[in-house]
Amino acid sequence: MEEIKKSKIKSRISWSIAFILATFYLLISILPFLFMVLNSFKEKFEMLVKGVFELPDSLNLSNFAGVLTGGFWNYFRNSVITLAISLVLLLTIAACASYPLARFRFKLAAPVYALIVACMSIPIHITLIPVFKMSQKANIYDTIWALIGPYVAFGIPISVFILTSFMKEIPREIEESAEIDGCGRYSMFTKIILPLSKAGLSTLAIYNGVNMWNEFSFAYTLTQSIQNRTLPLAVWEFQGQYSMNTPMIMAVLTLSVLPMIIMFIFFQDKLVKGMTAGAVKG
Repeated sequence: MEEIKKSKIKSRISWSIAFILATFYLLISILPFLFMVLNSFKEKFEMLVKGVFELPDSLNLSNFAGVLTGGFWNYFRNSVITLAISLVLLLTIAACASYPLARFRFKLAAPVYALIVACMSIPIHITLIPVFKMSQKANIYDTIWALIGPYVAFGIPISVFILTSFMKEIPREIEESAEIDGCGRYSMFTKIILPLSKAGLSTLAIYNGVNMWNEFSFAYTLTQSIQNRTLPLAVWEFQGQYSMNTPMIMAVLTLSVLPMIIMFIFFQDKLVKGMTAGAVKG
C-alpha cells in the first residue's frame, strides 16, 4: 500500500510539474500574439498613452482597412501562388524519391539517401548569389517563379528524410498481397503507399508551408518590384512606410500570420498523427 501511495504521489508531482511548464510555455507563446492583436485595433498614439496590453478604447478597424487598400492583396496573392505550386512540386518529388529509397533494395540506396540527408546541412545564405545569377540567366529574376526553385530544392532533403522513414514503417505484407493480386509498382505506389502516407505528407505540407510562407531571404534577393513580392516583404515595406504608426504595423503582422493559424487549426490533427505515426509498432 505504501508503494502505491508513493507512486501516486510521484505521479501527481510529475503531472503538476508538467502542467506548470505547459502553462509557462503557453504564456510565452501567446503573449506576443496577444500584444500584436490588441495593439492592431488601437489608434496611432494610443499605445504611448495607455499600456500595451490594455484593451483598445474602441474596435478601430481603420488600420486593417488601410493595410488592405495599400497593396496587401497583391503580396497575399503572390504568397498563395508561390506556396501552392512549391508545395505540390515538393511533395510530388519527395514522394517519388522516398518510395524507392524506402521500399526497394539496391546498392546505391544508402549512399543516395546519405547524400540527400547531407544536403540538410547546406546553409541557405551561401546559395543566394549563385541562385541570383541563375535566375538572371534563366530570365525569371523579379518574378514569383524565381522563388519556386529554391523553395522546392531546400525542402527536398528534410522531406525525403522524414517521408522515407515514414514509408519504411508500412508493413511489407501489404505490398506482397498486392503483388499476388497482380498490382504493379506504379499502381502500388499510387493506390497503396501514397494513401497510407497521407499523415506524413500532411505533416510535410504544414512544416514546409510555414517555412515558405515566412521565407524572407530569397524573396528579398530574387524579387525587386512590389507587384512580384510576397507577404514577408509586405511586412518589411509597411514597416518602412508606417514606421511611426505601430498599430498599422501590428495590423499587417496580424493579417500575415492569420492564414497559417487558420491552416493549423484545421489540420492540427493531421500534424499530430504524422508526428506520432510509426512511434509505436503494432
